[in-house]
Amino acid sequence: MSDTTRQVVAVDVGGTKIASALVSLGDGRRPRISHAGKVPTDAALGGSRVLENVIASVRRVIDESGAIALAGIGVSSAGVIDPATGDVTYANELMPGWGGTPLGARLADAFGLPTRVLNDVHAHALGEARWGGGLGKGSCLVVAVGTGIGGAFVNQGSILLGAHNEAGHIGHVSCTDAAGIACSCGAVGHLEPIGAGPGILSRYLELGGESSCEDGSALDGAVIDRRAAAGDEAAIKAEARAGHALGEVLGSMVNMFDPDCVILSGSVAKCGPAWRDALDAGWAEAVMPPVAGTPVVSGQLGDDAPLIGAAENVITSGYAQLA
Repeated sequence: MSDTTRQVVAVDVGGTKIASALVSLGDGRRPRISHAGKVPTDAALGGSRVLENVIASVRRVIDESGAIALAGIGVSSAGVIDPATGDVTYANELMPGWGGTPLGARLADAFGLPTRVLNDVHAHALGEARWGGGLGKGSCLVVAVGTGIGGAFVNQGSILLGAHNEAGHIGHVSCTDAAGIACSCGAVGHLEPIGAGPGILSRYLELGGESSCEDGSALDGAVIDRRAAAGDEAAIKAEARAGHALGEVLGSMVNMFDPDCVILSGSVAKCGPAWRDALDAGWAEAVMPPVAGTPVVSGQLGDDAPLIGAAENVITSGYAQLA
């Protein structure tokens, strides 16, 4: 390790699993991940159990790596996070009891190390903007499309946080394709119910798509995408609706923020031409001519993005200019 390299224990707390690793940053190179591991979140057992698993994950990385000169602990977590305190101020029903957890303080007390906590989508965006698809760019709109749709605007290395620590809910922006469709948040007409993976699946079945797979595996987005590539009309239409809706919203967001680039990540962003061509069409209908040439690129860091973003936030706070 060179004199300019700094090491951070990074943890990504999701609804089903907790990922952890040692992240080495410095020398102007992409951060390096080592001693990576995953354990179940055990979210159904309550917030105290999740916290125990997070602490155990940090301890595992420290013990396995033998690192003694750590810069701190960086956490990416599901839920609404107060970056000033590291508290989880809200978590949905998928993580009962996680809301109200003083996550940053508990980790700092347990290990005696500086600890910073980010929302998971914000951490993902920070990692991609600094070291992935946004490398070398001044401003990026990062959008993750999978089971849900989230995003963040990163400008000069800082995340647009918002007055309630909630900025970036791109899945909860209205779009014409979703008119009259209920959203899980209680509103009507939002992007997420039709643009995320579950929306593609439900639309495919509504259109008469085959619900079973020849090999007995469960029907999922990857199967639907393969069927779309093979000419399955229901699959093509389901992906096209989702892509068009996302393109419309992205165009509107670019009109508002004028980023250097848009970065797409997540499982749905891997869909083929039926989805991407429709996205381009929705984009063209919504975007203003001065920003129509804004590149829309793929994320490059995959599951490492939130770990890298959380570690980066320890070294140079992603919220520093907005706190």
